[in-house]
Amino acid sequence: MKIERILVSSMVLAALCVPVVRAQSDTNGTTPPPTIQQRKKNQQDRIANGVQSGQLTAGETKNLENKEGNLNKEERNMRSGDDGHLTAADRAKLNRQQNGLSNKIYQDKHNASTAHYGNGEIGQRRENQQDRIANGIRSGQLTPKEASSVENKEQGVNREVKGMRQANGGKLTNADRKAVNQQQNKLSNQIYDKKHNAKKGY
Repeated sequence: MKIERILVSSMVLAALCVPVVRAQSDTNGTTPPPTIQQRKKNQQDRIANGVQSGQLTAGETKNLENKEGNLNKEERNMRSGDDGHLTAADRAKLNRQQNGLSNKIYQDKHNASTAHYGNGEIGQRRENQQDRIANGIRSGQLTPKEASSVENKEQGVNREVKGMRQANGGKLTNADRKAVNQQQNKLSNQIYDKKHNAKKGY
């Protein structure tokens, strides 16, 4: 009889606790929307993943980072007008703009343009530098403006390599390799400097 009483009491207690636990873990069955800051970080991660995978070219990354930088500037201006806070209208406007940027990231990552680096030393260095840029974007070491700047320079090197190859039947001469190597060294130093300055991406 004692065992039955203990068993019944335990079941009643468990039945009473389950709704309380469920109510605490799931209010209305929805999760709150991400904050402006969380969305910025998520979008920077998506851009970084696209850079690292080759789904985003240097030009696409440059354009996306320009848009991200403009959005950040607009947010700063909105905050400066309201003692560091965003109004509901500001949040709604930023959310719409972030939705547009999110769609653009998706489109650029899924279009036919991809980054092709090649198999040689030049191609390997280009890929390594893209990985360093991606890591800087992901970690917040590169601001959108800094990422756009180095991607613009990377895009210039890529165009120059393409032009050199077209002029020489698809190959690079020793002089071409030396010139590209010097440009890559300079860009490598700029990536390092921008990743290690006091500016933060988000």
